[in-house]
Amino acid sequence: MVARGPLDLVVAGAVAGGVRWVVLREKDLPRAERAALAADLRAILSEAGGTLIVAGPDPLGGDAVHLPAAGPYPPPTHPLVGRSCHNQSELRRLTTEHYTTLSPVHPTRTKPGYGPPLGTAGLQELIQASPVPTLALGGIETPAQVTACVEAGAIGVAVLGAIMRAEDPTEAATTLTRAFEKAVTPMTQTRSGHGRPQQPTATTGDPR
Repeated sequence: MVARGPLDLVVAGAVAGGVRWVVLREKDLPRAERAALAADLRAILSEAGGTLIVAGPDPLGGDAVHLPAAGPYPPPTHPLVGRSCHNQSELRRLTTEHYTTLSPVHPTRTKPGYGPPLGTAGLQELIQASPVPTLALGGIETPAQVTACVEAGAIGVAVLGAIMRAEDPTEAATTLTRAFEKAVTPMTQTRSGHGRPQQPTATTGDPR
Protein backbone atom coordinates (compact mmCIF):
# COMPACT_ATOMS: atom_id res chain seq x y z
CA MET A 1 0.00 0.00 0.00
CA VAL A 2 1.34 3.42 -0.91
CA ALA A 3 -1.43 5.60 0.47
CA ARG A 4 -0.14 8.60 2.41
CA GLY A 5 -2.99 8.39 4.93
CA PRO A 6 -5.75 5.96 5.96
CA LEU A 7 -6.89 4.24 2.81
CA ASP A 8 -10.60 4.96 3.20
CA LEU A 9 -9.91 8.68 3.68
CA VAL A 10 -7.57 8.82 0.69
CA VAL A 11 -10.10 7.07 -1.54
CA ALA A 12 -12.92 9.28 -0.24
CA GLY A 13 -10.81 12.31 -1.09
CA ALA A 14 -10.09 10.97 -4.57
CA VAL A 15 -13.79 10.31 -5.16
CA ALA A 16 -14.58 13.84 -4.01
CA GLY A 17 -12.11 15.01 -6.65
CA GLY A 18 -13.93 13.18 -9.45
CA VAL A 19 -12.49 9.64 -9.45
CA ARG A 20 -15.18 7.09 -10.25
CA TRP A 21 -13.28 3.82 -10.73
CA VAL A 22 -11.19 2.43 -7.88
CA VAL A 23 -9.10 -0.74 -8.16
CA LEU A 24 -8.51 -2.72 -4.97
CA ARG A 25 -5.38 -4.87 -5.02
CA GLU A 26 -3.96 -5.60 -1.54
CA LYS A 27 -3.57 -9.28 -2.43
CA ASP A 28 -1.36 -9.89 0.60
CA LEU A 29 -4.32 -9.48 2.97
CA PRO A 30 -6.34 -12.47 4.21
CA ARG A 31 -9.56 -12.80 2.26
CA ALA A 32 -11.75 -11.71 5.18
CA GLU A 33 -9.77 -8.49 5.67
CA ARG A 34 -9.73 -7.84 1.94
CA ALA A 35 -13.49 -8.37 1.74
CA ALA A 36 -14.03 -5.94 4.60
CA LEU A 37 -11.86 -3.36 2.87
CA ALA A 38 -13.81 -3.90 -0.35
CA ALA A 39 -17.06 -3.28 1.53
CA ASP A 40 -15.71 0.00 2.94
CA LEU A 41 -14.59 1.20 -0.48
CA ARG A 42 -17.82 0.10 -2.11
CA ALA A 43 -19.78 2.20 0.39
CA ILE A 44 -17.66 5.26 -0.46
CA LEU A 45 -18.09 4.74 -4.19
CA SER A 46 -21.79 3.96 -4.13
CA GLU A 47 -22.65 7.46 -2.96
CA ALA A 48 -20.99 8.87 -6.09
CA GLY A 49 -22.21 6.19 -8.48
CA GLY A 50 -18.66 4.82 -8.74
CA THR A 51 -17.29 1.40 -9.62
CA LEU A 52 -15.21 -0.86 -7.38
CA ILE A 53 -12.84 -3.08 -9.35
CA VAL A 54 -11.16 -5.94 -7.49
CA ALA A 55 -7.82 -7.26 -8.73
CA GLY A 56 -8.06 -11.02 -9.22
CA PRO A 57 -10.86 -13.41 -10.17
CA ASP A 58 -12.70 -13.10 -6.82
CA PRO A 59 -14.97 -10.01 -7.02
CA LEU A 60 -15.46 -9.76 -3.24
CA GLY A 61 -18.82 -8.15 -3.89
CA GLY A 62 -17.31 -5.51 -6.16
CA ASP A 63 -18.60 -4.32 -9.51
CA ALA A 64 -15.75 -5.70 -11.64
CA VAL A 65 -12.62 -7.83 -11.61
CA HIS A 66 -9.22 -6.97 -13.05
CA LEU A 67 -6.94 -9.83 -14.09
CA PRO A 68 -3.18 -9.95 -14.63
CA ALA A 69 -1.74 -10.72 -18.04
CA ALA A 70 -0.64 -14.14 -16.77
CA GLY A 71 -4.16 -15.41 -16.20
CA PRO A 72 -6.55 -16.94 -15.52
CA TYR A 73 -7.64 -17.87 -19.05
CA PRO A 74 -10.40 -17.93 -20.05
CA PRO A 75 -11.55 -15.01 -17.93
CA PRO A 76 -14.35 -15.59 -15.40
CA THR A 77 -17.92 -14.68 -16.24
CA HIS A 78 -18.63 -11.28 -14.71
CA PRO A 79 -20.50 -8.14 -15.84
CA LEU A 80 -17.22 -6.22 -16.12
CA VAL A 81 -13.81 -7.86 -16.59
CA GLY A 82 -10.53 -6.09 -17.28
CA ARG A 83 -7.02 -7.37 -17.87
CA SER A 84 -3.53 -5.88 -17.70
CA CYS A 85 -1.60 -5.96 -20.96
CA HIS A 86 1.83 -4.68 -21.91
CA ASN A 87 2.40 -5.74 -25.52
CA GLN A 88 0.67 -6.99 -28.66
CA SER A 89 1.16 -10.64 -27.74
CA GLU A 90 -0.88 -10.17 -24.57
CA LEU A 91 -3.53 -8.17 -26.44
CA ARG A 92 -3.99 -11.07 -28.85
CA ARG A 93 -4.90 -13.34 -25.94
CA LEU A 94 -7.93 -11.23 -24.99
CA THR A 95 -11.27 -12.95 -25.51
CA THR A 96 -14.32 -11.85 -23.51
CA GLU A 97 -12.65 -9.11 -21.45
CA HIS A 98 -14.38 -5.73 -21.56
CA TYR A 99 -11.33 -3.49 -21.22
CA THR A 100 -7.58 -3.57 -20.73
CA THR A 101 -4.95 -1.42 -19.07
CA LEU A 102 -1.78 -0.77 -21.06
CA SER A 103 1.37 -0.14 -19.07
CA PRO A 104 3.77 1.23 -18.17
CA VAL A 105 3.32 4.40 -20.18
CA HIS A 106 6.08 6.18 -18.22
CA PRO A 107 8.66 5.08 -15.64
CA THR A 108 6.86 4.43 -12.38
CA ARG A 109 8.03 4.89 -8.82
CA THR A 110 5.59 2.21 -7.71
CA LYS A 111 7.48 -0.43 -9.70
CA PRO A 112 10.84 1.05 -10.63
CA GLY A 113 12.54 -0.76 -13.45
CA TYR A 114 9.26 -2.21 -14.72
CA GLY A 115 9.02 -1.77 -18.44
CA PRO A 116 10.53 -0.55 -20.65
CA PRO A 117 8.05 2.34 -20.72
CA LEU A 118 5.80 2.45 -23.75
CA GLY A 119 5.88 6.21 -24.14
CA THR A 120 3.00 7.98 -25.85
CA ALA A 121 3.87 6.57 -29.28
CA GLY A 122 4.03 3.00 -27.98
CA LEU A 123 0.77 3.48 -26.12
CA GLN A 124 -0.95 4.70 -29.26
CA GLU A 125 0.34 1.74 -31.26
CA LEU A 126 -1.03 -0.76 -28.75
CA ILE A 127 -4.35 1.09 -28.45
CA GLN A 128 -4.79 0.78 -32.20
CA ALA A 129 -4.11 -2.95 -31.94
CA SER A 130 -6.41 -3.55 -28.97
CA PRO A 131 -9.77 -5.27 -29.58
CA VAL A 132 -11.24 -3.66 -26.43
CA PRO A 133 -11.27 -0.21 -24.79
CA THR A 134 -7.99 0.72 -23.15
CA LEU A 135 -6.91 2.66 -20.09
CA ALA A 136 -3.41 4.08 -19.82
CA LEU A 137 -1.43 3.16 -16.69
CA GLY A 138 2.00 3.77 -15.22
CA GLY A 139 3.82 6.90 -14.15
CA ILE A 140 0.97 9.23 -15.11
CA GLU A 141 1.19 12.15 -12.71
CA THR A 142 0.57 15.42 -14.56
CA PRO A 143 -2.29 17.00 -16.53
CA ALA A 144 -0.08 17.07 -19.63
CA GLN A 145 0.48 13.32 -19.37
CA VAL A 146 -3.26 12.72 -18.96
CA THR A 147 -3.95 14.80 -22.06
CA ALA A 148 -1.33 12.94 -24.09
CA CYS A 149 -2.86 9.57 -23.14
CA VAL A 150 -6.33 10.68 -24.21
CA GLU A 151 -4.96 12.04 -27.47
CA ALA A 152 -3.27 8.67 -28.03
CA GLY A 153 -6.70 7.02 -27.83
CA ALA A 154 -7.07 5.93 -24.18
CA ILE A 155 -10.66 6.08 -22.91
CA GLY A 156 -9.41 6.46 -19.36
CA VAL A 157 -6.29 6.99 -17.28
CA ALA A 158 -5.34 4.89 -14.26
CA VAL A 159 -3.44 6.81 -11.60
CA LEU A 160 -1.80 5.49 -8.45
CA GLY A 161 1.03 7.47 -6.88
CA ALA A 162 -0.06 10.94 -7.95
CA ILE A 163 -3.22 10.57 -5.86
CA MET A 164 -2.25 8.04 -3.21
CA ARG A 165 0.88 9.92 -2.18
CA ALA A 166 -0.63 13.40 -2.44
CA GLU A 167 -0.94 15.61 0.63
CA ASP A 168 -4.41 16.51 -0.64
CA PRO A 169 -5.93 13.59 -2.64
CA THR A 170 -9.00 15.64 -3.54
CA GLU A 171 -6.94 18.43 -5.06
CA ALA A 172 -4.74 15.96 -6.95
CA ALA A 173 -7.74 14.05 -8.28
CA THR A 174 -9.54 17.26 -9.25
CA THR A 175 -6.53 18.50 -11.20
CA LEU A 176 -6.18 15.27 -13.17
CA THR A 177 -9.92 14.83 -13.67
CA ARG A 178 -10.25 18.33 -15.11
CA ALA A 179 -7.39 17.64 -17.50
CA PHE A 180 -9.09 14.41 -18.56
CA GLU A 181 -12.46 16.05 -19.09
CA LYS A 182 -10.91 18.89 -21.08
CA ALA A 183 -8.96 16.47 -23.26
CA VAL A 184 -11.80 14.05 -23.87
CA THR A 185 -14.46 16.62 -24.80
CA PRO A 186 -13.27 17.12 -28.40
CA MET A 187 -12.56 13.39 -28.68
CA THR A 188 -16.24 12.56 -28.15
CA GLN A 189 -17.00 14.55 -31.27
CA THR A 190 -14.81 12.36 -33.49
CA ARG A 191 -14.07 9.03 -31.79
CA SER A 192 -16.00 6.07 -33.15
CA GLY A 193 -14.00 3.55 -31.16
CA HIS A 194 -14.63 1.61 -27.99
CA GLY A 195 -17.37 3.32 -26.11
CA ARG A 196 -17.77 5.93 -23.46
CA PRO A 197 -14.72 7.51 -21.82
CA GLN A 198 -14.31 6.87 -18.12
CA GLN A 199 -13.10 9.01 -15.27
CA PRO A 200 -9.46 8.75 -14.23
CA THR A 201 -8.98 5.75 -11.98
CA ALA A 202 -7.46 5.72 -8.51
CA THR A 203 -5.99 2.41 -7.38
CA THR A 204 -5.05 1.03 -3.99
CA GLY A 205 -2.39 -1.05 -5.67
CA ASP A 206 -0.91 -1.54 -9.10
CA PRO A 207 -3.31 -3.80 -11.03
CA ARG A 208 -0.65 -5.37 -13.26
